[in-house]
Amino acid sequence: MRRFLLGAAVAAGFSAAAQAHMIQDVRGLLGPVATPVLVMGTDNRIGLDEFAAAHAMQKAAIQNARAASGLVECGDAHGAGQLTLKDNVLTTAAHVLFDERGFQRARTCDFVAQVDGAWTRTPLDMSSITVGSSRPYAAKAVNDWAVVRLMRPLKGVQPYELASKVDLNEEVEFVSRGHSNWRDKHDLSFENCHLRNVTGEASDGRREFAFDCNTGDGASGGGVFIGRQLSAILVGWRSNDPMKNSPFSPRHYNFVVAIEGAFRQAVLRAAEMPVEPPVEIAKTAPDKSGESVKTSSRSAAHP
Repeated sequence: MRRFLLGAAVAAGFSAAAQAHMIQDVRGLLGPVATPVLVMGTDNRIGLDEFAAAHAMQKAAIQNARAASGLVECGDAHGAGQLTLKDNVLTTAAHVLFDERGFQRARTCDFVAQVDGAWTRTPLDMSSITVGSSRPYAAKAVNDWAVVRLMRPLKGVQPYELASKVDLNEEVEFVSRGHSNWRDKHDLSFENCHLRNVTGEASDGRREFAFDCNTGDGASGGGVFIGRQLSAILVGWRSNDPMKNSPFSPRHYNFVVAIEGAFRQAVLRAAEMPVEPPVEIAKTAPDKSGESVKTSSRSAAHP
């Protein structure tokens, strides 16, 4: 097993339990591991120019519509994140903010976004962090989510609304910055794909889905959308052979955590909105076929 998608390269030893199940999150930072992207057959990510041409839109209009998608920089590591519900509320993955030991990656972290064509840097309010787990590498991946406020609102940016529900086999769009192998790493990438299997579930109904979009280290925490509504965040990948270009399968996939249950309630509280009653989610047995996967990654990208 190896890393997850924040971007630093990590590798981990197997515990006895992990050897039994052949799947585990990363524990320690042991040096570079060259896994730039987990590709599902064909890398269908496109950039701003291609997206604008395909949709007959002006690039500036797309940049403004997706200005809420930016980078989260913590010390020498970075991941992705997006403003959600309010212009001072950020959603991302917990391992973007916390390292393999469960420590904050830096005393101060910033949200870096492009507003009206200019890059802006806004510090996070580190005292406001709410996470599924502050030791995300030691917890089940379905707990690898974070909500944090900015120290000040980011004016001129339209935050994303939340999707009302997330369904299996849903068609989604993965929009993110930060892919370590993507152009200058700050560029937006767009890709359409589907939520394929439920690969994990929490008692409050929060679910982890395998999906067949392509990703790169550094894109952890990036948004998965149904239309323009945010439905989930990217967390990591699992594969028996991550260096090989293979089609999506139970042994080669990227995965996301849906904004449901405690995650959703944390977003609403941070945005000072009424907490919703629990949403009834049909119980789905997690796909056990992935237990034979030998390599798993969630890591922070280091420049």
